[in-house]
Amino acid sequence: MSYAHVTAPAAGREPGDRWRAPYACRTATSRGRLVAEPGSATRNPFQRDRDRIIHSTAFRRLKHKTQVFVSHEGDHFRTRLTHTIEVAQIARALARALGLDEDLAEALALAHDLGHTPFGHIGEDVLDDCMAGFGGFDHNAQTLRIVTRLERRYAGFDGLNLTWETLEGLVKHNGPLLSADGRPTERYAKAGIPVAILEYQQKQDLWLDSHASAEAQAAALADDIAYNAHDIDDGLRAGLFELSELRAVPFLGELLDEIEDLHPGLEKPRATNELVRRVITRFVEDVIAESEARIATSAPGDADVIRRAGAPVVAFSPVIVAADQAIKDFLYPNMYRHPRIGVIRKEAADVVRDLFAKFSANPEAMPAEWAADCDVMDEARRARRIADYIAGMTDWYALDEHRRLFDATPSLR
Repeated sequence: MSYAHVTAPAAGREPGDRWRAPYACRTATSRGRLVAEPGSATRNPFQRDRDRIIHSTAFRRLKHKTQVFVSHEGDHFRTRLTHTIEVAQIARALARALGLDEDLAEALALAHDLGHTPFGHIGEDVLDDCMAGFGGFDHNAQTLRIVTRLERRYAGFDGLNLTWETLEGLVKHNGPLLSADGRPTERYAKAGIPVAILEYQQKQDLWLDSHASAEAQAAALADDIAYNAHDIDDGLRAGLFELSELRAVPFLGELLDEIEDLHPGLEKPRATNELVRRVITRFVEDVIAESEARIATSAPGDADVIRRAGAPVVAFSPVIVAADQAIKDFLYPNMYRHPRIGVIRKEAADVVRDLFAKFSANPEAMPAEWAADCDVMDEARRARRIADYIAGMTDWYALDEHRRLFDATPSLR
């Protein structure tokens, strides 16, 4: 099967020809904020959401939260912040091509990883295990908790008081949480809907049984595209695998053949960049073409029609779905479970587990603002306070806290 040109947009039209399609979200019809605020003379509501996210403490911390590699491995590996910027760029490109609201798509992309723990997914896995008796830990739910409660910057409210559309998109980053009959979807069937989401749902209905807006769908796919591209790049830079090994994935093999035909004997750094940019381009073009086809079929008249559709409207084609899965199937054993990364993962897991145990036994070991009132809290609330504190740590701060509290701290090298 050839992947060449399968993703090209409609001929004769530049991606930016349309602007603000009927099915795009509009600030004029926004469902507003939980706490009413005066409008801004210079920014619309979605632009204000974006700006509040960028100026948040949680956003700044992304600079020192890692994806796969810890920060001292090298300056060229992605952090949560660099990944987030790449996702925002791709999300804006998709939104522009599909006539969506670019500011909303960008806001969602910029906020989507705020709830991640230190040390990547291993930190989340450990916190989820530590919180097993208290509702578990989910980074999407933690993102909601941050933007609605934990950020304390404004005089009139906790959190960032973002618009309904932004909160909805963050909560439904992975699709609906409830089925039409009110049951948790497959992702939440075992553990149930995270407590933080259920608590906020009592204040403001986020339509948990529907898909998110097209802007949120675009941001979610941008996340997937960026992950694939930068993990290939970082894995090659780290020497976890070689370009020749990527030929095991037919999609990547075809791109490598194209690069070799155009640039015979290209040195590895340039060949790597040529591959990564082609991966992004093919995936982006595919999303545009597939989404345009779905939109043409359903002809949604407004954003709520998108939400109530039985399937995502912004999506990969079946061919690229298969390519996406093949890339992940390659990266899982060759990068995420590589022996070198496995050692770091184990040591990072020990750091998070040790911190949780220490703070559970002695909440006063946390800074005063976090330890406050822990002595009068029930066990579940105290555990959630500890999880909030640990989840907000950067990699370096978690290691510093571990050194402060324990005689030996792993180097994570």
